[in-house]
Amino acid sequence: MLIRFWGTRGSLPVAATASIVQEKVAGALLAASGRSFADLDEARAFTRNELDFATGGTFGGATTCVEIAAGDPDAGDPYILCDMGSGLRSFGLDAMRRCAAGHARVYHFFMSHLHWDHIMGFPFFVPAFDPNAHIVIHSGHEDAETALRRQQEEISFPVAFDWLRAKIEFRTLKPGEVYQIGAVQVEVMEQHHSHSSFGYRFTDADGKIAVFSTDSEHKMEKMHGEADVEAFFGNADLVICDTMYSLADSVSMKEDWGHSSNVVAIDLCHGARAKRLALFHHEPVYSDADIARMHAESIRYEELTREHAPLEVLCAYDGLEVVL
Repeated sequence: MLIRFWGTRGSLPVAATASIVQEKVAGALLAASGRSFADLDEARAFTRNELDFATGGTFGGATTCVEIAAGDPDAGDPYILCDMGSGLRSFGLDAMRRCAAGHARVYHFFMSHLHWDHIMGFPFFVPAFDPNAHIVIHSGHEDAETALRRQQEEISFPVAFDWLRAKIEFRTLKPGEVYQIGAVQVEVMEQHHSHSSFGYRFTDADGKIAVFSTDSEHKMEKMHGEADVEAFFGNADLVICDTMYSLADSVSMKEDWGHSSNVVAIDLCHGARAKRLALFHHEPVYSDADIARMHAESIRYEELTREHAPLEVLCAYDGLEVVL
């Protein structure tokens, strides 16, 4: 199973401004300390190997979209996606390239919920205009079709939903059921969020498990009631978890906003004996340095609270690929 992250921000897409880029360039020049490079390849190697990620790279600014690649695309296994944030546009362009090379033109989407940052990429999803494409949208919400049609009404968008050429169908899923989609089994869990949200557990034929759980609030004072979440995360090879806020923010001014913290995610994954955690749904006002700082703090917290096998803590960024 291969996990590709196409969008990792929450609430709002963000783009680097000129001043942010200038700060990164200044930081890189300072780190180079007068060093000269023979060519671009040497300069790129310096950027990759010697700069910290917040200076030499970026966590990105696209909202949530994650690809779960499993099975054999040459044998007709479909694309599997979680959410349709603004990162979906980049996935769609890449998918068309892969389809031209023979990948099946079948797309299965699993929606956490229907807030705008999680569906805003669909009007720009190029395969939706492909008459040979088949798109299946899975959701725990019975009003998923209403939400997607509404954002393409004339007052909001110039291209109507009915102008899309692909075959599009909607399926409502129920927690407690197991669904077979291509090479993976999919389980569903309802979560605490405005208008509700749903997490998904994907298990491939080799027993590898990836969990996608975003836009879910877990409160520190109610962790004793999270046994169902720990069971859903149980022994996962990767848990992609909403860690939008620091613990201080999540228990103070942003309580009841429907999101969780890095500390709570680590506690849940420790209880679940999960192997890896990907911090996800990054706060749009956080800079790359802020996110990198939270990542470092998360790694330290995991070390201090570890009671069993280590939990590897990753920090998701646009373009990250994780092989399970």
